[in-house]
Amino acid sequence: MAEMGQTAYQELKQQTPVSDDPGVKRYVQCVAQNLTGVIERDTAWEVTVFDDKAANAFALPGGKIGVYTGLLDITENQHQLAAVIGHEIAHVQANHSNARISNAYATQAGLTLVQLLTGATGAEKQQLMGLLGLGAQVGVLLPYGRSQESEADTLGLNYMARAGFDPRESIALW
Repeated sequence: MAEMGQTAYQELKQQTPVSDDPGVKRYVQCVAQNLTGVIERDTAWEVTVFDDKAANAFALPGGKIGVYTGLLDITENQHQLAAVIGHEIAHVQANHSNARISNAYATQAGLTLVQLLTGATGAEKQQLMGLLGLGAQVGVLLPYGRSQESEADTLGLNYMARAGFDPRESIALW
């Protein structure tokens, strides 16, 4: 998982402009370092600020954190930024990515089985598999489950409180 996270992170860094604003980079780095400092982990975290208007952030296995500059337009202070980064780090710490990969493999195996059992051929087969594949992506692979989101919310609030940020600020943000 760490290797997959590192590969995805490098690809994002090649495809998305990285911010060259030293103040923004220091700000995000400071918040992220305080959060990762309360997590027991043997891997150093790398933080990149992407110059993109998307109001988003992510954390990947292997200790990679990305924050888009558009998120800084939404968060009003360091506490709110910590809420988002803490939530994303929590997904990694709770191994939610591992569950998503397992679901992906199970989904692919299921789609292959359906293909074999239906015996559909040609255009009919392509349409069936396309519809099943789309349904699997939307319903299984793309979103974290509600229980994973709730767990990441709780863990993220815990991380931010332990790091000295005010979890109450997350209410105004969310």
